[in-house]
Amino acid sequence: MARLCLAAVVLMLATRALAAPSSYVAWTIENVRLIRGGDPVIGKQLAYGCAGCHGTEGLGVSPAYPYIAGQDAFYLFKQLQDFKDKMRNNPQMTGIAASLSEQDMADIAAYYTAMPGPAPVRGSSHSAVVDLVMQGQGSRMIPACSGCHGSGGKGNSGYYGIPVLAGQKAVYISIALRQYRVGDRANDVYSVMRAIAENLTDNEITALGKYYATQDPRQ
Repeated sequence: MARLCLAAVVLMLATRALAAPSSYVAWTIENVRLIRGGDPVIGKQLAYGCAGCHGTEGLGVSPAYPYIAGQDAFYLFKQLQDFKDKMRNNPQMTGIAASLSEQDMADIAAYYTAMPGPAPVRGSSHSAVVDLVMQGQGSRMIPACSGCHGSGGKGNSGYYGIPVLAGQKAVYISIALRQYRVGDRANDVYSVMRAIAENLTDNEITALGKYYATQDPRQ
């Protein structure tokens, strides 16, 4: 059901998506092999300068900087490539990614993916949004979050480039959703996240961030 709902959103946005690409990353056989073959040892050397913002353990030094330890390698690769291609707006990250080759990106992604993910925040799981996470709301064209991001936001091997949300900083998730809602972040394929975020309330965005922050990516 969740995948059918997501498919409906994609079909609805087909004309809009054809206006301009949101990303130049294609999941070709070559790209999949490249990312799966990334070398974390080399990636660690390349990621030396990343620690200033993302910390030595990939857990960030500010609420606005995401946890990238334990993140999906395909997602990390795509974001780096999108920064380099200026499909995702962040001057600092664009400058960093500009000098990276695709092999560099694959190696860096492999390094951070191999690191232990963040520990979940203790406290309420904000059950008010569980239905939205698990079932979505068809009347507002909001598919279940779990349809793409997996149970508890632990990721979904059925899709390439979908981020792990479990244990992520609540503030960062809320910022990302608000950026999608106003179009400041626009590298989501077929505008799917922008369409979803446009239909979320401020309270729902805040609650979703807090919900995923309490989920454990290591279970």
